[in-house]
Amino acid sequence: MAAEHRKPAEPDADPAVEHHSAHHAARTDAPSEPDRQAEDAGNQPDRSPVDAGDQPDPNRWKALVVCLLGGGIVLLDVSIVNVALQSISSGLPGASPEAVQWILSGYALSFGLLLVPGGRLGDASGRRRMFVIGVGLFTLASALCGFAPNGLVLVIARLVQGLAGGLLTPQVTALIQQLFRGKERGTAFGLFGATVGIATAIGPLVGGLLITAFGTENGWRFVFFVNLPVGLVTILLAFRFLPAAARTERGRKHDFDPVGIALLGAAVVALLLPFVQSQEWKGGAKWWLVVVAVVFGACFVLWERRYQRTKEPVIDLGLFRRRSFSLGVGLATLYFAGFTPLFFVLTLALQSGLHYSALLAGLASVPFAIGSGIASTVGGRVVHRFGRQLIVVGTVLVLIGLGGVIWVVANHFRSDLGWWLVAPLLVAGIGSGLTISPNQTLTLSEVPVEQGGSAGGLIQVGARVGSAIGIAAVGSVFYSALATSRGDYSDGLPLGLGVSLGFVAAALLAGIVDVVVGKVRGTEASI
Repeated sequence: MAAEHRKPAEPDADPAVEHHSAHHAARTDAPSEPDRQAEDAGNQPDRSPVDAGDQPDPNRWKALVVCLLGGGIVLLDVSIVNVALQSISSGLPGASPEAVQWILSGYALSFGLLLVPGGRLGDASGRRRMFVIGVGLFTLASALCGFAPNGLVLVIARLVQGLAGGLLTPQVTALIQQLFRGKERGTAFGLFGATVGIATAIGPLVGGLLITAFGTENGWRFVFFVNLPVGLVTILLAFRFLPAAARTERGRKHDFDPVGIALLGAAVVALLLPFVQSQEWKGGAKWWLVVVAVVFGACFVLWERRYQRTKEPVIDLGLFRRRSFSLGVGLATLYFAGFTPLFFVLTLALQSGLHYSALLAGLASVPFAIGSGIASTVGGRVVHRFGRQLIVVGTVLVLIGLGGVIWVVANHFRSDLGWWLVAPLLVAGIGSGLTISPNQTLTLSEVPVEQGGSAGGLIQVGARVGSAIGIAAVGSVFYSALATSRGDYSDGLPLGLGVSLGFVAAALLAGIVDVVVGKVRGTEASI
């Protein structure tokens, strides 16, 4: 995101301390006496060697691999289950349509619920500790999913999986923020963005391979078992390569703001629930929950403003006064509202409309994954040069790719559709790679390191809320068009993807506005 011009810091200055000091100076309330004494003593919380101006952590790239392993299995589970739903419905006792819906929506709900509290816990108690707990809980929940004897147990296990993912994910972005800076940080976030794009797009392929290899009746169980060896290896490597919390941080007492966490959690659940259950809950009464979410959100803001006068809030609301952060979160919300539904409806259309196997339906996503992986890596390396303009280019390419998918589906919905989709999905994947990781880098560019977990959690909440809204909106139009056209997917799919196109166009507009405002104000991108 564009950051305003500043007087250059002295060579030995600590960027994290500059951000930290600027943040506290902006607050109208005077710091408490203990805080003042801590600052006078020079005890800055959770500072990595990178941020302290010392030599970078020699294990930082190995630590990044560990982070990507942990974050990758969580993101993979967002999409890998899509192709397993038919197998679950036919092979698991008690897997009613309602239970199958909750296998998807329950994961999304619990995932979103713990993102910000999880980030706060990592900032306060140590990111390695929360990372290991998150991976361990996710691995145990995956085992429970695989051994589930009925639909109810599977739903409960998926809820636990989501909670573990919500605890783990903000630690990944916070550790990248902690261990890297400058161009290296952009490269690291580029690799993280590649992981996001590849894991999301390749999930259906991995699921299809496992179901094909182990059979339709029980193949879905291995969709969850595949997480077990990855999770165990990740835990072992985390203890070896991830940095432990500093001694000054381990001995420091923190306020966890339980009231703020409860209010924020209630707001997130009330907002997500009507969207993730939009097909199951008929009628308009469910949308009153959005009003409830607004009320809880307003109460949360009022509480945080009061709480931060004397203690540490769960979220520093001052972050939203930074254009780089507030517009970045908004752009992520809009983009994921358009990006996520693509594979949800496309996989469904290929399997139900053209009778593709789970494997073939998964193969259709490979061009997107390839384009996203390559472009994310490149985008991370050049984002410091082009700033938000790079994201504008990325979203334009996604619009072109999505437009191509819509045209192909409308005109070539037949058995060879997968081949026709290669080019537009490749273009969309390249655009996605130039959008997700650069936006992550720029959005966190002005966030102090000690707030990296909660700030990263907020970005992920925006992405999860956007995904839920997008799937609900696209799914509603898609299913309505199918009903009107008596099951003609060549009519329903283009209309549904048209909604995705609208969300991505809104994300493009947000990026253009930021670029224009940056030029008018004479600001430039920096990371």
